[in-house]
Amino acid sequence: MEVAVGRLIARPVFFSGDVLELQASSRLDRCVAPDPSARPPRRLALQSSANAPSTARRRARRSAGQAGEEGRFGGGRGSRGRWVARSSLAEHQGTDAPAARTQEADAAGSSGADATAVDEAAAAASVADLSDVMEWELDFCSRPLLDERGKRVWELLVCDSSRRLQFAEYFPSNRINSATLKDALLRVMDATGAPKPQKIRFFRAQMATIISKAATDLDIQPVPSQRCVTLLRWLDERYDAVYRVQPNFQANAPPLLQLEAAAPQDLPDTLRGEQWAFVQLPLSGILEEMQRVRAGDMFGSVLDLAAMGLASLPPDAMVPGVAVASTRATPLAAWTSALELASLRVDPSKACLLLATGVADTWRYAFYRRSMAADAEARAWEEAKCACGGLHFLAVQRDLEEEDCTGFWLLQDADPPRF
Repeated sequence: MEVAVGRLIARPVFFSGDVLELQASSRLDRCVAPDPSARPPRRLALQSSANAPSTARRRARRSAGQAGEEGRFGGGRGSRGRWVARSSLAEHQGTDAPAARTQEADAAGSSGADATAVDEAAAAASVADLSDVMEWELDFCSRPLLDERGKRVWELLVCDSSRRLQFAEYFPSNRINSATLKDALLRVMDATGAPKPQKIRFFRAQMATIISKAATDLDIQPVPSQRCVTLLRWLDERYDAVYRVQPNFQANAPPLLQLEAAAPQDLPDTLRGEQWAFVQLPLSGILEEMQRVRAGDMFGSVLDLAAMGLASLPPDAMVPGVAVASTRATPLAAWTSALELASLRVDPSKACLLLATGVADTWRYAFYRRSMAADAEARAWEEAKCACGGLHFLAVQRDLEEEDCTGFWLLQDADPPRF
């Protein structure tokens, strides 16, 4: 059974009967029934997504809990919030995993030209207006290709979140430094007509020194981030369409720079909420929140669904997420916005949610009390993510019953690059 809770959709989870409240303690598994003299929880009206109002301001909360010590959120049964209802998160979302985006013809490197020169076919300036492209995604790393010296070929890839901007250039391994990269960034602007960006995101921690030096020399902010989802998708396409067809392709070449996540850390005080809930929202509602973020009406960050290959998702596809409530919602959203949020995932062994940020940081974001029902709910939430291509979200609001969010982040589980 699911319940309508404001704009989001949620099912009562973990416990049947009265809502259980988590007492603040160093252990989050201590739950007691609420005070009998306290006002009883309101009964929530059921609502299906089929007959929900067209405003899409409905969502339903699944697993709220009071905050314990150390800022961890405990699991409890859902109370009312802003989120809508459907049959079950464990059900199929009504859409298959989105088909892969049609690969564009990409001749980078296919001519077999000297890797030390710019491959003009790869330096593809979009015919679209790039005047509003102020944030780039960048990768500067070796590829599974060998040059005439038997050394790894390096490549610079630059794109924006919509892939209107795309640029590729090969380099020999003996020219990898910040000065080379700085000159290449200037060539990107010259070749494409794109303005100097305000930010450049990159996902390889090992390249932070070179990329940061080149960017800051050009008065561009370098941002270590796993939110390079468009770039990662492009890299995956190039592996098959470009690198594999080269005569100098090395199929078994190990990645030169491995991506390694750090051990989970405790959540800082500034990022702690007071309640949290597993929730879900129709894609139509997601699009509304994206518009509000882009308009600057609230804190947050969004992604380009088309560039991610998710444009085929229907408007009624249910996207899972996590809603966090706090009486200090505005500062909480502001502090959260300072992070480069990448994804949320369940760690069933620890009965908690892990938040990935930056290029390798992981935080123990929320906890729930272990039970068969709670574990099943967490698995259903993860399955719901898979059903919509890894898409999910984090919402911050003052109260789970309110309509409006103070922060909204669209996230995706992205596979690491193959090299």
